[in-house]
Amino acid sequence: CIRDRSRTWKIMILIMKEIKMNKPYVIAEMGVNFYDTARVMGISPLDAAKLYIDKAAEAGIDCAKFQSYKAGTIVSKNSPAYWDTTKEPTKTQYELFLKHDSFGEAEYRELCDYTHAKGMDFTSTPFDYASADYLEDMVDFYKISSSDLSNLPFIHHIGSKGKPVYISVGAAYLSEVDVAIRVLKEAGCKDIVIFHCVLSYPTEPKNANLRIIETLKKDFPDVRVGFSDHVAPDDTMMTLAVAYMLGAEVIEKHFTLDKTLSGNDHYHAGDPEDFKKAIANFKWIDTVLGSDVKTVLDCEIVPRREARRSLVITRDMKAGEVIKSEDLMPKRPGTGISPEYVEIVVGRKVVRDLEEDTILTWDMI
Repeated sequence: CIRDRSRTWKIMILIMKEIKMNKPYVIAEMGVNFYDTARVMGISPLDAAKLYIDKAAEAGIDCAKFQSYKAGTIVSKNSPAYWDTTKEPTKTQYELFLKHDSFGEAEYRELCDYTHAKGMDFTSTPFDYASADYLEDMVDFYKISSSDLSNLPFIHHIGSKGKPVYISVGAAYLSEVDVAIRVLKEAGCKDIVIFHCVLSYPTEPKNANLRIIETLKKDFPDVRVGFSDHVAPDDTMMTLAVAYMLGAEVIEKHFTLDKTLSGNDHYHAGDPEDFKKAIANFKWIDTVLGSDVKTVLDCEIVPRREARRSLVITRDMKAGEVIKSEDLMPKRPGTGISPEYVEIVVGRKVVRDLEEDTILTWDMI
């Protein structure tokens, strides 16, 4: 079953590369936001996580993503906060991670099965080797955090597992991105997505630097490029729309059911309505972008005929008279001889009597 699912995923990736999708692949980063929702709703974290999956599926999201870690293996106990402490007052990373690390292999397997039953893909970012290993037969692809971009042995370990790898490159120089991608390729990874990302929570719009998407597409032409967004949602979800227009094939954004909740990731996350707006934007953009083949559209056939010009005679003419240049004027509609043939028409004779303002056709000369 696992092999079949992996084979299906690879086929889908090939299809996605060959056809024009009507929206990017959208990932809802559940992270650990569901812990706060569980607290305020008085339900278990596992039930809250499933509720997040339900709402993501209803919004039309493609993939539910979680985070797998233990506080003791991800951070030293005195590691300081780097987030907005007015939104999340926890002073050390260890304290924050300790509040959200109760899930293990059994819980993620249940969430994996639940997500797949809802018709979405499942993944979880591993932050240690143990997590990376037990997630192997669950995730449809691996996600590597920006924080592990320089953790090259870990990147190699994940890349060697034969699955697609999506990697965020926030707070990195281009040379560091290049090294990480080389390590993935050397490990045998054949399917890579680089996420442009700004490692700041929240990211101010002026710091989004979405043109980096174009830079990554140019410098890494053999991999796909996406955008992992930390800009707070706006009413139109324009940040994600611009990212898509610049070529992001995969979009990842933190997901919450309540943006007013306290906690590290709620205040810059999107709720289900935000995601619905973003997905509608992607489809609209694809609609208005249309095709890159310049041709006459069906909707233009009648206007093309009626709005273009034909050669029209400026006086009454008798059969046998020779047409002079002053006898012609280009006028609408374009149902007669086009003005582009004026030099061919001048000097020819009319074959029958014609009234002034007659639209010339080839059978008249």
